[in-house]
Amino acid sequence: MSQARNILFLMTDQHRADTLGAYGNQLAETPALDELARTGTRFDRWYTPSAICTPARASLLTGQAPFRHKLLANHERNVGYIEDLPEDQYAFSADLRAAGYNCGLIGKWHAGTKRSAADFGFDGPDLAGWHNPVEHEDYLAYLTDNDLPAYEISDQIRGTLPNGGPGNLLAARLHQPVEATFEYYLATRTIEMLERYAADYRNDGQPFYLALNFFGPHLPYVVPNEYFDMFDPEDIEMPKSVAETFSGKPQVQQNYSDHWAFDTMPLETSRKLIAIYWGYVALIDSQIARVMEAMTRLGLVDDTAVFFSCDHGEFTGSHRLHDKGPAMYEDIYRTPGIVRIPGAPEGQVRREFVSLLDCTATFLELAGLDTSPAVDSRSLVPLIEGETPEWQEDIVCEFHGHHFPYPQRMLRNDRYKLIVNPDSVNELYDLERDPDELLNVYALPDMAQTRNEMMERLYALLVERGDKFYHWMTSMYPVGGVAYDPSLSGFDDEAYQK
Repeated sequence: MSQARNILFLMTDQHRADTLGAYGNQLAETPALDELARTGTRFDRWYTPSAICTPARASLLTGQAPFRHKLLANHERNVGYIEDLPEDQYAFSADLRAAGYNCGLIGKWHAGTKRSAADFGFDGPDLAGWHNPVEHEDYLAYLTDNDLPAYEISDQIRGTLPNGGPGNLLAARLHQPVEATFEYYLATRTIEMLERYAADYRNDGQPFYLALNFFGPHLPYVVPNEYFDMFDPEDIEMPKSVAETFSGKPQVQQNYSDHWAFDTMPLETSRKLIAIYWGYVALIDSQIARVMEAMTRLGLVDDTAVFFSCDHGEFTGSHRLHDKGPAMYEDIYRTPGIVRIPGAPEGQVRREFVSLLDCTATFLELAGLDTSPAVDSRSLVPLIEGETPEWQEDIVCEFHGHHFPYPQRMLRNDRYKLIVNPDSVNELYDLERDPDELLNVYALPDMAQTRNEMMERLYALLVERGDKFYHWMTSMYPVGGVAYDPSLSGFDDEAYQK
Protein backbone atom coordinates (compact mmCIF):
# COMPACT_ATOMS: atom_id res chain seq x y z
CA MET A 1 0.00 0.00 0.00
CA SER A 2 1.31 3.46 -0.86
CA GLN A 3 1.76 5.87 2.02
CA ALA A 4 -1.33 8.09 2.14
CA ARG A 5 0.12 11.23 3.65
CA ASN A 6 -2.93 13.45 3.18
CA ILE A 7 -6.35 12.97 4.79
CA LEU A 8 -9.71 14.29 3.58
CA PHE A 9 -12.50 13.78 6.12
CA LEU A 10 -16.08 14.24 4.88
CA MET A 11 -18.65 14.46 7.65
CA THR A 12 -22.40 14.93 7.73
CA ASP A 13 -24.75 15.44 10.66
CA GLN A 14 -27.66 13.22 11.65
CA HIS A 15 -27.33 10.92 8.63
CA ARG A 16 -29.05 7.55 8.24
CA ALA A 17 -27.04 4.79 6.57
CA ASP A 18 -30.07 3.67 4.55
CA THR A 19 -30.17 6.92 2.56
CA LEU A 20 -27.19 5.84 0.44
CA GLY A 21 -27.17 3.62 -2.60
CA ALA A 22 -24.06 1.92 -1.25
CA TYR A 23 -26.09 0.82 1.78
CA GLY A 24 -28.95 -0.61 -0.28
CA ASN A 25 -31.26 2.32 -1.04
CA GLN A 26 -32.46 1.62 -4.58
CA LEU A 27 -33.90 5.12 -5.05
CA ALA A 28 -30.97 7.09 -3.63
CA GLU A 29 -29.21 9.76 -5.67
CA THR A 30 -25.77 9.45 -4.09
CA PRO A 31 -23.28 8.70 -6.90
CA ALA A 32 -20.28 10.38 -5.25
CA LEU A 33 -20.50 8.44 -1.99
CA ASP A 34 -21.44 5.24 -3.82
CA GLU A 35 -18.27 5.62 -5.91
CA LEU A 36 -16.23 6.14 -2.75
CA ALA A 37 -17.64 2.86 -1.42
CA ARG A 38 -16.97 1.10 -4.74
CA THR A 39 -13.32 2.14 -4.69
CA GLY A 40 -12.81 1.86 -0.94
CA THR A 41 -14.09 0.01 2.13
CA ARG A 42 -17.67 0.15 3.35
CA PHE A 43 -18.18 -0.65 7.02
CA ASP A 44 -21.59 -2.19 7.71
CA ARG A 45 -21.28 -2.01 11.50
CA TRP A 46 -19.97 1.50 12.04
CA TYR A 47 -21.40 3.01 15.23
CA THR A 48 -21.39 6.38 16.90
CA PRO A 49 -20.06 6.39 20.48
CA SER A 50 -23.08 8.53 21.45
CA ALA A 51 -26.02 9.62 19.31
CA ILE A 52 -25.73 13.31 20.06
CA CYS A 53 -23.67 15.88 18.14
CA THR A 54 -21.23 17.35 20.65
CA PRO A 55 -20.21 14.16 22.50
CA ALA A 56 -19.69 12.30 19.22
CA ARG A 57 -17.63 15.11 17.69
CA ALA A 58 -15.55 15.46 20.84
CA SER A 59 -14.88 11.70 20.67
CA LEU A 60 -13.64 12.06 17.09
CA LEU A 61 -11.37 14.93 18.12
CA THR A 62 -9.95 13.21 21.20
CA GLY A 63 -10.23 9.52 20.39
CA GLN A 64 -11.90 9.11 23.78
CA ALA A 65 -15.27 7.71 24.77
CA PRO A 66 -17.68 10.41 25.99
CA PHE A 67 -17.59 9.33 29.64
CA ARG A 68 -13.83 9.98 29.55
CA HIS A 69 -13.68 13.36 27.79
CA LYS A 70 -16.84 14.42 29.69
CA LEU A 71 -18.29 16.73 27.02
CA LEU A 72 -21.65 14.99 27.26
CA ALA A 73 -24.36 17.28 25.90
CA ASN A 74 -25.08 19.86 23.21
CA HIS A 75 -24.75 23.47 24.32
CA GLU A 76 -28.28 24.27 23.09
CA ARG A 77 -29.88 21.68 25.40
CA ASN A 78 -27.18 21.48 28.03
CA VAL A 79 -28.36 19.61 31.12
CA GLY A 80 -25.63 20.70 33.50
CA TYR A 81 -22.52 19.12 32.00
CA ILE A 82 -19.34 20.94 30.96
CA GLU A 83 -19.53 22.82 27.66
CA ASP A 84 -15.88 22.81 26.60
CA LEU A 85 -13.00 20.37 26.68
CA PRO A 86 -10.34 21.27 29.27
CA GLU A 87 -7.20 23.13 28.22
CA ASP A 88 -5.00 20.06 28.65
CA GLN A 89 -7.31 17.72 26.68
CA TYR A 90 -5.56 15.54 24.09
CA ALA A 91 -6.64 16.15 20.48
CA PHE A 92 -5.23 14.41 17.39
CA SER A 93 -4.80 17.75 15.60
CA ALA A 94 -1.98 18.69 17.99
CA ASP A 95 -0.03 15.59 16.94
CA LEU A 96 -0.63 16.26 13.25
CA ARG A 97 0.40 19.90 13.60
CA ALA A 98 3.56 18.86 15.45
CA ALA A 99 4.33 16.48 12.57
CA GLY A 100 4.16 19.36 10.10
CA TYR A 101 0.60 18.92 8.82
CA ASN A 102 -1.66 21.67 7.58
CA CYS A 103 -4.96 21.17 9.42
CA GLY A 104 -8.22 22.65 8.18
CA LEU A 105 -11.88 22.35 9.11
CA ILE A 106 -14.63 23.86 6.97
CA GLY A 107 -18.13 23.69 8.40
CA LYS A 108 -19.77 22.55 11.58
CA TRP A 109 -17.67 22.52 14.76
CA HIS A 110 -20.13 21.92 17.64
CA ALA A 111 -17.46 20.44 19.92
CA GLY A 112 -17.52 23.25 22.45
CA THR A 113 -18.65 26.84 22.84
CA LYS A 114 -15.81 29.07 24.07
CA ARG A 115 -13.10 27.01 22.40
CA SER A 116 -13.39 26.93 18.61
CA ALA A 117 -11.78 24.76 15.96
CA ALA A 118 -8.99 27.35 15.70
CA ASP A 119 -8.11 26.70 19.35
CA PHE A 120 -7.34 23.10 18.35
CA GLY A 121 -5.15 24.13 15.42
CA PHE A 122 -7.63 24.05 12.52
CA ASP A 123 -7.70 26.65 9.75
CA GLY A 124 -11.08 27.84 8.49
CA PRO A 125 -13.99 30.16 9.31
CA ASP A 126 -15.55 29.82 12.78
CA LEU A 127 -18.98 28.34 12.04
CA ALA A 128 -20.62 27.74 15.41
CA GLY A 129 -23.99 26.26 16.31
CA TRP A 130 -26.07 23.23 15.41
CA HIS A 131 -27.66 24.34 12.12
CA ASN A 132 -26.58 26.24 9.00
CA PRO A 133 -25.49 29.69 10.29
CA VAL A 134 -27.04 31.58 7.38
CA GLU A 135 -26.34 34.95 9.03
CA HIS A 136 -22.59 34.30 9.24
CA GLU A 137 -20.56 37.13 7.75
CA ASP A 138 -18.42 34.86 5.56
CA TYR A 139 -21.51 33.21 4.03
CA LEU A 140 -23.17 36.61 3.45
CA ALA A 141 -19.97 37.85 1.80
CA TYR A 142 -20.01 34.76 -0.44
CA LEU A 143 -23.59 35.56 -1.52
CA THR A 144 -22.69 39.19 -2.19
CA ASP A 145 -19.51 38.36 -4.10
CA ASN A 146 -21.41 35.98 -6.35
CA ASP A 147 -24.57 38.10 -6.73
CA LEU A 148 -26.72 35.39 -5.14
CA PRO A 149 -30.06 35.87 -3.33
CA ALA A 150 -30.45 35.69 0.43
CA TYR A 151 -31.92 32.84 2.46
CA GLU A 152 -35.73 32.61 2.30
CA ILE A 153 -38.06 29.69 3.07
CA SER A 154 -41.71 28.64 2.72
CA ASP A 155 -43.83 25.47 2.92
CA GLN A 156 -42.83 24.82 6.49
CA ILE A 157 -43.64 21.37 7.90
CA ARG A 158 -44.20 20.95 11.61
CA GLY A 159 -46.56 19.15 13.96
CA THR A 160 -48.38 20.29 17.09
CA LEU A 161 -46.79 20.12 20.53
CA PRO A 162 -48.55 18.53 23.54
CA ASN A 163 -49.17 22.04 24.90
CA GLY A 164 -50.97 23.01 21.69
CA GLY A 165 -48.16 25.14 20.31
CA PRO A 166 -46.46 24.76 16.92
CA GLY A 167 -43.99 21.88 16.80
CA ASN A 168 -40.34 22.01 15.87
CA LEU A 169 -39.65 22.94 12.25
CA LEU A 170 -38.94 19.69 10.40
CA ALA A 171 -38.59 20.83 6.78
CA ALA A 172 -39.08 23.81 4.47
CA ARG A 173 -38.68 24.85 0.85
CA LEU A 174 -35.62 27.05 0.24
CA HIS A 175 -35.98 29.89 -2.27
CA GLN A 176 -32.37 29.99 -3.42
CA PRO A 177 -30.54 28.39 -6.34
CA VAL A 178 -28.22 25.51 -5.47
CA GLU A 179 -25.20 27.80 -5.85
CA ALA A 180 -26.52 29.93 -2.96
CA THR A 181 -27.08 27.07 -0.53
CA PHE A 182 -24.93 26.76 2.54
CA GLU A 183 -23.89 23.33 1.33
CA TYR A 184 -22.54 24.76 -1.94
CA TYR A 185 -20.77 27.51 0.01
CA LEU A 186 -19.08 24.94 2.29
CA ALA A 187 -17.90 22.87 -0.66
CA THR A 188 -16.56 26.02 -2.36
CA ARG A 189 -14.58 27.05 0.72
CA THR A 190 -13.27 23.48 1.03
CA ILE A 191 -12.07 23.47 -2.58
CA GLU A 192 -10.34 26.81 -2.02
CA MET A 193 -8.50 25.45 1.02
CA LEU A 194 -7.74 22.22 -0.81
CA GLU A 195 -6.06 24.25 -3.56
CA ARG A 196 -3.88 26.06 -1.02
CA TYR A 197 -2.96 22.85 0.76
CA ALA A 198 -2.24 21.10 -2.56
CA ALA A 199 0.23 23.85 -3.44
CA ASP A 200 2.02 23.39 -0.10
CA TYR A 201 2.10 19.63 -0.68
CA ARG A 202 3.52 19.94 -4.20
CA ASN A 203 6.02 22.69 -3.42
CA ASP A 204 7.19 21.80 0.08
CA GLY A 205 5.97 18.26 0.68
CA GLN A 206 3.73 19.50 3.51
CA PRO A 207 0.86 17.03 4.02
CA PHE A 208 -2.63 18.04 5.09
CA TYR A 209 -5.68 17.00 7.07
CA LEU A 210 -8.83 18.70 5.79
CA ALA A 211 -12.33 18.15 7.17
CA LEU A 212 -15.53 19.21 5.41
CA ASN A 213 -18.30 19.13 8.02
CA PHE A 214 -21.79 19.67 6.61
CA PHE A 215 -24.54 20.83 8.97
CA GLY A 216 -27.05 18.59 7.17
CA PRO A 217 -28.94 16.43 6.61
CA HIS A 218 -29.83 17.36 10.20
CA LEU A 219 -33.37 18.65 10.52
CA PRO A 220 -34.92 21.00 9.59
CA TYR A 221 -34.47 19.78 6.02
CA VAL A 222 -34.28 23.12 4.18
CA VAL A 223 -33.49 22.56 0.49
CA PRO A 224 -34.22 24.23 -2.87
CA ASN A 225 -37.01 23.11 -5.19
CA GLU A 226 -35.15 20.46 -7.17
CA TYR A 227 -34.24 18.61 -3.96
CA PHE A 228 -37.44 19.37 -2.04
CA ASP A 229 -39.38 17.65 -4.85
CA MET A 230 -36.72 15.18 -6.07
CA PHE A 231 -38.46 12.12 -4.62
CA ASP A 232 -42.16 11.27 -4.93
CA PRO A 233 -43.63 10.64 -1.46
CA GLU A 234 -45.75 7.85 -2.97
CA ASP A 235 -42.53 5.95 -3.67
CA ILE A 236 -41.48 6.15 -0.03
CA GLU A 237 -42.07 3.04 2.05
CA MET A 238 -42.50 3.93 5.70
CA PRO A 239 -40.15 2.09 8.09
CA LYS A 240 -41.73 -0.98 9.68
CA SER A 241 -41.03 0.48 13.11
CA VAL A 242 -43.70 3.12 12.48
CA ALA A 243 -45.90 0.38 14.01
CA GLU A 244 -44.19 1.13 17.35
CA THR A 245 -46.53 0.95 20.38
CA PHE A 246 -43.87 1.55 23.08
CA SER A 247 -45.37 -1.37 24.97
CA GLY A 248 -42.86 -2.82 27.43
CA LYS A 249 -40.43 0.01 26.74
CA PRO A 250 -39.23 3.03 28.72
CA GLN A 251 -41.88 5.75 29.02
CA VAL A 252 -39.35 8.33 27.83
CA GLN A 253 -39.70 7.01 24.28
CA GLN A 254 -43.42 7.83 24.17
CA ASN A 255 -42.62 11.22 25.72
CA TYR A 256 -40.12 11.94 22.97
CA SER A 257 -42.62 10.87 20.32
CA ASP A 258 -45.05 13.39 21.79
CA HIS A 259 -42.35 16.06 21.85
CA TRP A 260 -41.67 15.53 18.15
CA ALA A 261 -45.41 15.54 17.48
CA PHE A 262 -45.28 12.50 15.19
CA ASP A 263 -48.89 11.48 15.78
CA THR A 264 -50.18 14.97 15.00
CA MET A 265 -49.15 14.62 11.34
CA PRO A 266 -50.69 12.27 8.74
CA LEU A 267 -48.52 9.52 7.24
CA GLU A 268 -48.55 11.40 3.93
CA THR A 269 -46.62 14.17 5.66
CA SER A 270 -44.20 11.66 7.14
CA ARG A 271 -43.56 10.24 3.67
CA LYS A 272 -42.94 13.73 2.36
CA LEU A 273 -40.49 14.39 5.19
CA ILE A 274 -38.52 11.27 4.30
CA ALA A 275 -38.57 12.28 0.62
CA ILE A 276 -37.17 15.73 1.48
CA TYR A 277 -34.56 14.14 3.76
CA TRP A 278 -33.37 11.94 0.90
CA GLY A 279 -33.28 15.06 -1.26
CA TYR A 280 -31.08 16.78 1.33
CA VAL A 281 -28.70 13.81 1.20
CA ALA A 282 -28.62 14.09 -2.59
CA LEU A 283 -27.78 17.82 -2.35
CA ILE A 284 -24.87 17.05 -0.03
CA ASP A 285 -23.67 14.23 -2.29
CA SER A 286 -23.56 16.61 -5.25
CA GLN A 287 -21.31 18.95 -3.24
CA ILE A 288 -19.06 16.08 -2.21
CA ALA A 289 -18.77 15.29 -5.91
CA ARG A 290 -17.42 18.82 -6.51
CA VAL A 291 -14.74 18.27 -3.84
CA MET A 292 -13.80 14.87 -5.26
CA GLU A 293 -13.50 16.39 -8.74
CA ALA A 294 -11.14 19.03 -7.30
CA MET A 295 -9.07 16.23 -5.75
CA THR A 296 -8.66 14.69 -9.19
CA ARG A 297 -7.87 18.03 -10.85
CA LEU A 298 -5.20 18.76 -8.24
CA GLY A 299 -3.58 15.35 -8.62
CA LEU A 300 -4.21 14.37 -4.99
CA VAL A 301 -6.14 11.11 -5.40
CA ASP A 302 -3.13 8.78 -5.16
CA ASP A 303 -1.75 10.51 -2.06
CA THR A 304 -4.91 11.13 -0.03
CA ALA A 305 -6.99 8.91 2.21
CA VAL A 306 -10.68 9.82 2.10
CA PHE A 307 -13.12 9.20 4.96
CA PHE A 308 -16.88 9.63 5.01
CA SER A 309 -19.08 9.34 8.10
CA CYS A 310 -21.38 11.37 10.35
CA ASP A 311 -21.83 12.08 14.04
CA HIS A 312 -25.01 9.98 14.44
CA GLY A 313 -28.20 8.93 12.67
CA GLU A 314 -31.76 10.27 12.50
CA PHE A 315 -35.19 8.74 13.13
CA THR A 316 -37.26 10.38 10.31
CA GLY A 317 -40.40 8.65 11.59
CA SER A 318 -38.84 5.36 12.70
CA HIS A 319 -40.38 4.32 16.02
CA ARG A 320 -42.72 7.33 15.62
CA LEU A 321 -39.78 9.59 16.43
CA HIS A 322 -37.76 12.37 14.83
CA ASP A 323 -34.28 13.72 15.52
CA LYS A 324 -32.43 11.60 18.14
CA GLY A 325 -32.67 11.07 21.90
CA PRO A 326 -32.80 8.53 24.74
CA ALA A 327 -33.68 5.53 22.57
CA MET A 328 -30.69 3.48 21.47
CA TYR A 329 -32.10 2.11 18.23
CA GLU A 330 -30.02 1.20 15.17
CA ASP A 331 -31.55 4.17 13.31
CA ILE A 332 -29.40 6.62 15.24
CA TYR A 333 -26.46 4.48 16.47
CA ARG A 334 -25.50 2.57 13.31
CA THR A 335 -24.24 5.05 10.75
CA PRO A 336 -22.50 5.06 7.37
CA GLY A 337 -18.73 4.70 7.40
CA ILE A 338 -16.65 4.56 4.20
CA VAL A 339 -12.85 4.84 3.90
CA ARG A 340 -10.60 4.77 0.85
CA ILE A 341 -6.84 4.50 1.26
CA PRO A 342 -4.74 4.54 -1.93
CA GLY A 343 -3.45 1.07 -2.72
CA ALA A 344 -5.88 -0.75 -0.42
CA PRO A 345 -8.40 -3.28 -1.82
CA GLU A 346 -11.40 -1.79 -3.57
CA GLY A 347 -15.03 -2.64 -2.95
CA GLN A 348 -14.51 -4.21 0.46
CA VAL A 349 -17.38 -4.68 2.90
CA ARG A 350 -16.33 -5.19 6.53
CA ARG A 351 -18.68 -6.41 9.26
CA GLU A 352 -16.48 -5.84 12.29
CA PHE A 353 -17.94 -3.51 14.91
CA VAL A 354 -16.15 -0.19 14.59
CA SER A 355 -16.73 3.29 15.97
CA LEU A 356 -16.45 6.87 14.78
CA LEU A 357 -13.80 7.38 17.46
CA ASP A 358 -11.66 4.74 15.73
CA CYS A 359 -10.95 7.36 13.07
CA THR A 360 -8.60 9.11 15.49
CA ALA A 361 -6.09 6.27 15.69
CA THR A 362 -6.49 5.71 11.96
CA PHE A 363 -5.52 9.33 11.21
CA LEU A 364 -2.42 8.94 13.35
CA GLU A 365 -1.32 5.70 11.71
CA LEU A 366 -1.78 7.18 8.24
CA ALA A 367 0.44 10.08 9.34
CA GLY A 368 3.09 7.64 10.60
CA LEU A 369 2.47 8.60 14.23
CA ASP A 370 1.94 6.53 17.36
CA THR A 371 -1.49 6.50 18.97
CA SER A 372 -1.64 8.32 22.28
CA PRO A 373 -2.20 6.01 25.29
CA ALA A 374 -4.93 8.48 26.33
CA VAL A 375 -7.34 7.30 23.62
CA ASP A 376 -9.96 4.54 23.32
CA SER A 377 -9.46 4.42 19.56
CA ARG A 378 -8.30 1.50 17.37
CA SER A 379 -6.76 2.02 13.93
CA LEU A 380 -8.91 0.78 11.05
CA VAL A 381 -5.94 0.50 8.69
CA PRO A 382 -5.57 -3.32 9.03
CA LEU A 383 -9.24 -3.80 8.15
CA ILE A 384 -9.03 -1.41 5.21
CA GLU A 385 -5.92 -3.23 3.96
CA GLY A 386 -7.92 -6.46 3.89
CA GLU A 387 -6.30 -8.14 6.87
CA THR A 388 -8.11 -10.21 9.50
CA PRO A 389 -6.73 -9.01 12.83
CA GLU A 390 -8.20 -9.99 16.18
CA TRP A 391 -11.12 -7.67 16.73
CA GLN A 392 -13.65 -7.16 19.51
CA GLU A 393 -16.88 -9.02 18.70
CA ASP A 394 -19.19 -6.43 20.22
CA ILE A 395 -19.40 -2.69 20.84
CA VAL A 396 -20.39 -0.40 23.70
CA CYS A 397 -22.24 2.88 23.18
CA GLU A 398 -23.38 5.44 25.73
CA PHE A 399 -25.82 8.31 26.22
CA HIS A 400 -26.03 10.97 28.89
CA GLY A 401 -29.06 13.09 28.05
CA HIS A 402 -30.62 15.64 25.72
CA HIS A 403 -33.17 18.08 27.16
CA PHE A 404 -32.65 16.35 30.53
CA PRO A 405 -30.10 13.96 32.10
CA TYR A 406 -30.72 10.40 30.98
CA PRO A 407 -27.84 7.93 31.32
CA GLN A 408 -27.86 4.77 29.19
CA ARG A 409 -25.35 2.11 28.17
CA MET A 410 -25.66 -0.28 25.25
CA LEU A 411 -23.94 -3.51 24.27
CA ARG A 412 -24.42 -4.72 20.69
CA ASN A 413 -23.12 -8.05 19.44
CA ASP A 414 -23.74 -10.10 16.31
CA ARG A 415 -27.34 -10.93 17.18
CA TYR A 416 -28.49 -9.09 20.29
CA LYS A 417 -28.59 -5.61 21.75
CA LEU A 418 -28.81 -4.91 25.49
CA ILE A 419 -29.67 -1.45 26.82
CA VAL A 420 -29.47 -0.58 30.53
CA ASN A 421 -31.87 2.18 31.61
CA PRO A 422 -31.46 2.85 35.36
CA ASP A 423 -34.72 4.83 35.62
CA SER A 424 -36.94 2.35 33.80
CA VAL A 425 -37.16 -1.06 32.16
CA ASN A 426 -34.07 -2.41 30.43
CA GLU A 427 -34.22 -3.44 26.78
CA LEU A 428 -33.06 -6.52 24.88
CA TYR A 429 -33.59 -6.94 21.15
CA ASP A 430 -33.06 -10.01 18.99
CA LEU A 431 -31.90 -8.32 15.79
CA GLU A 432 -31.99 -11.56 13.83
CA ARG A 433 -35.70 -12.11 14.42
CA ASP A 434 -36.64 -8.48 15.02
CA PRO A 435 -34.35 -6.17 13.00
CA ASP A 436 -36.77 -3.27 13.52
CA GLU A 437 -36.45 -3.52 17.32
CA LEU A 438 -40.16 -3.55 18.01
CA LEU A 439 -40.24 -6.29 20.65
CA ASN A 440 -38.38 -5.85 23.93
CA VAL A 441 -37.60 -9.42 25.03
CA TYR A 442 -35.62 -8.47 28.14
CA ALA A 443 -38.16 -9.90 30.60
CA LEU A 444 -38.94 -13.12 28.72
CA PRO A 445 -37.94 -16.19 30.78
CA ASP A 446 -36.29 -17.95 27.84
CA MET A 447 -34.00 -14.93 27.37
CA ALA A 448 -32.58 -15.14 30.90
CA GLN A 449 -29.28 -16.74 29.87
CA THR A 450 -28.68 -14.30 27.02
CA ARG A 451 -29.69 -11.38 29.23
CA ASN A 452 -27.37 -12.39 32.06
CA GLU A 453 -24.43 -13.17 29.79
CA MET A 454 -24.72 -9.80 28.06
CA MET A 455 -25.12 -7.99 31.37
CA GLU A 456 -21.93 -9.63 32.67
CA ARG A 457 -20.11 -8.78 29.45
CA LEU A 458 -21.23 -5.14 29.49
CA TYR A 459 -20.26 -4.87 33.15
CA ALA A 460 -16.79 -6.28 32.50
CA LEU A 461 -16.21 -3.89 29.59
CA LEU A 462 -17.30 -0.87 31.62
CA VAL A 463 -15.04 -1.88 34.51
CA GLU A 464 -12.14 -2.35 32.10
CA ARG A 465 -12.73 1.08 30.56
CA GLY A 466 -13.21 2.82 33.89
CA ASP A 467 -16.78 3.90 33.10
CA LYS A 468 -18.29 4.35 36.57
CA PHE A 469 -21.76 3.51 35.27
CA TYR A 470 -20.81 -0.02 36.32
CA HIS A 471 -21.36 0.89 39.99
CA TRP A 472 -25.10 0.88 39.43
CA MET A 473 -24.91 -2.48 37.72
CA THR A 474 -22.85 -4.03 40.56
CA SER A 475 -25.72 -4.01 43.01
CA MET A 476 -28.66 -4.29 40.62
CA TYR A 477 -27.78 -7.20 38.34
CA PRO A 478 -26.15 -10.65 38.56
CA VAL A 479 -22.79 -9.57 37.14
CA GLY A 480 -20.59 -11.87 39.21
CA GLY A 481 -18.47 -11.31 42.29
CA VAL A 482 -16.65 -8.03 42.71
CA ALA A 483 -13.28 -7.32 44.28
CA TYR A 484 -14.24 -4.09 45.99
CA ASP A 485 -16.76 -2.71 48.47
CA PRO A 486 -19.49 -1.30 46.18
CA SER A 487 -20.67 1.05 48.92
CA LEU A 488 -17.21 2.66 48.72
CA SER A 489 -17.24 2.82 52.53
CA GLY A 490 -13.76 1.33 52.82
CA PHE A 491 -14.86 -0.61 55.94
CA ASP A 492 -15.84 -3.97 54.50
CA ASP A 493 -13.68 -4.83 51.49
CA GLU A 494 -13.14 -8.41 52.61
CA ALA A 495 -16.83 -9.23 52.25
CA TYR A 496 -16.56 -8.65 48.50
CA GLN A 497 -13.40 -10.53 47.68
CA LYS A 498 -13.87 -13.21 45.07
